[in-house]
Amino acid sequence: MFSIFYIFIHIFYKFLLMATPYNYSLFFDFIESYLPSAFLNINPQDPIIKKLEALMEKNDQFFQIFDMGKMQFLYTSKGISRIFGIAPEAINPGHYTQLIHPDDEERLGQARSRVFKMEKEIFLAKNGSLLTSYNLKLRNLSGEYMMLLTQDYLFYTPIPYKAVFLIQVVTKIDWYKFKKHSFHNYTGNDMSLFRFPDEKLLQIGPPYSNREFEIIKLIEKGFSSDQIAEQLFISSNTVNTHRSNILKKTDKAHISELIYDLKEQGLL
Repeated sequence: MFSIFYIFIHIFYKFLLMATPYNYSLFFDFIESYLPSAFLNINPQDPIIKKLEALMEKNDQFFQIFDMGKMQFLYTSKGISRIFGIAPEAINPGHYTQLIHPDDEERLGQARSRVFKMEKEIFLAKNGSLLTSYNLKLRNLSGEYMMLLTQDYLFYTPIPYKAVFLIQVVTKIDWYKFKKHSFHNYTGNDMSLFRFPDEKLLQIGPPYSNREFEIIKLIEKGFSSDQIAEQLFISSNTVNTHRSNILKKTDKAHISELIYDLKEQGLL
């Protein structure tokens, strides 16, 4: 009897802690309100800001607006203090480099390169928007690592000056358990994916294991199967099996085509 009661209490408590998914159209309301002033002098008492801040607090999130051309944060919500202990006005890109888990340093670098490539593409076209999202482990206030999802929405605007701005939404997603060697990654213009994260969204990503990625990277560097086997201390037959499995996971005839696509996605 008591065990059933405690199970019920546990489920009820877990329900209370669950996030409250909401419509990301609020961020477009924010853009519409503050774009004419280049996102300066944001009013904390503005109903849009108050609602966003309340949702950020409820859902372990924070958001930022960044001028890609000026390399400048224009606004950061208060949630960054709850998650990282950083004052919103003190944030700079270097903070993430200091907090990143060693295993995710390379992916953070790839993500940044991808964002700047996207910014260049949009600015030269003088039109459009793009989305990229990815998960990374970063250190929290207690010195422990937590899993975060970063969603970067970039858009071009001719007003109040020609620029590419970035809205970045960062969400704590420790509730989701990634499969071994898997991670979330998306880059494209499907804006239906700029939404509150759920399991379906987080499952989007490359199907390759860490070992397969190692082999892909070595192939990209020009290593033969024998050289890869020597580098990874495995047999050439095992390398060839991995190569075959990699191609089975794609619609490509050759790994060189896959490597090209991965470079386009900023994953290599």
